[in-house]
Amino acid sequence: MKNILVFLVIGLLTVTCAPAAEPATLPPDAPVTSPSITDPIATGSPTLPISPNPSDVKLERGNVFISESSLLIRESYPVQIALVLSGELPTPCHQLRVNIIPPDSENKIQVEAYTIFNPAMNCIQVLKPFEENVELGTFPSGHYTVWVNEYQIGEFDS
Repeated sequence: MKNILVFLVIGLLTVTCAPAAEPATLPPDAPVTSPSITDPIATGSPTLPISPNPSDVKLERGNVFISESSLLIRESYPVQIALVLSGELPTPCHQLRVNIIPPDSENKIQVEAYTIFNPAMNCIQVLKPFEENVELGTFPSGHYTVWVNEYQIGEFDS
């Protein structure tokens, strides 16, 4: 038992005293540029469950009740932007959908939030709370405003 304890202590000391790997850094004279907008469709990234999809045409569209919305600006390079939405869906049978429209010539990012539902489905008539983080991605250098259902909710610089 004593030998096992000695080997365990030596193993822990070896791991904790090992030098840490150096983080990758750019040379001081390397040019810095902002990447282009991240487009999940173009990059082949999986779509979010709240993204519109072709099967939605079979369902009816409804309203969503947004009580709070804010921007989450991550301190990273490149700057990553997310939209935080919270509120209520009209019933538990409604599904949230968020459509993100790329920035226009004035750097306005339009976000359309709505619900879809099957009107033939019987559903209890109670509000269903939700909170969702919607990744907007990264953007080229500039000043941007974010609008949700035609209301400005924030702005950021990239």
